[in-house]
Amino acid sequence: MDVTELISESGISFGSLTLVAALKALVTLLVGLVLIRVFLSLFDRAFDRSERLSPLKRHVRPMIKGLMAVLLALVVLDSLGVQVTSFIALLSVAGLAVSLALQNSLANIAGGIMILTAQPYGIDDYVSIGGTEGTVDFIRLSYTKLHTPDNKEVQIPNSTVAGAIITNYNRLGSRRLDLTFTASYDAPTEDVYAALREAIARFPQVLPMPEPEVHVKDYGASSIEYLARMWVPSADYWTVHWGVIEAVRETFAAHNVEMTYDHLNVHMEK
Repeated sequence: MDVTELISESGISFGSLTLVAALKALVTLLVGLVLIRVFLSLFDRAFDRSERLSPLKRHVRPMIKGLMAVLLALVVLDSLGVQVTSFIALLSVAGLAVSLALQNSLANIAGGIMILTAQPYGIDDYVSIGGTEGTVDFIRLSYTKLHTPDNKEVQIPNSTVAGAIITNYNRLGSRRLDLTFTASYDAPTEDVYAALREAIARFPQVLPMPEPEVHVKDYGASSIEYLARMWVPSADYWTVHWGVIEAVRETFAAHNVEMTYDHLNVHMEK
């Protein structure tokens, strides 16, 4: 005769709860805890192996663990003879009410899951999201925080981010810099080219390939427009941008190239 039969024949109980039911519930609880631990271990391995899913792990894992704990509690209560149907109905109604009340928050969470999975940007990337530009400080499940160049903090709901046009200026590592300058019609084109190339050559950040280019861009009413095009590392974009603009003034003067401005020549006849 095993222990279960002995307990059953002895009729030992605690009120309406028999010792057999209590033991079954305890075994169910222990087995459930082991299964939850095994499942979470497999979950961690799967997410750690994927670069796209890894950032999502710390957000999704607590929710899955909480859901499994609730399911285990219902199973244990059912094994004790407790009618869990009413609990399930109550949880369903509460879940519906919460989902309606937190509709916008759930939309933000869904957007956050999409962002953390697709990874259109990462921490410290300089991005434009729906026209708002800044450096990404951190990404939460419900919002993304940007730090703008003029030292403002902008928090954008992830539901907005998910539907916005996102431009990542750092992802590809380098950017093309296009600068336009004007010079007098009297200045020889080769002298202007030489002055622009000299200004560009002052900055070692400019990448050798693709090779920097200078071209005549347009013929204006009182000047010729020249285009200087070069590729630079994303991190050095603004350094080179402002530096070349300042250097061109000096190189134009060194090559006797007049940097013109809009003006009107009036010729008077007798």
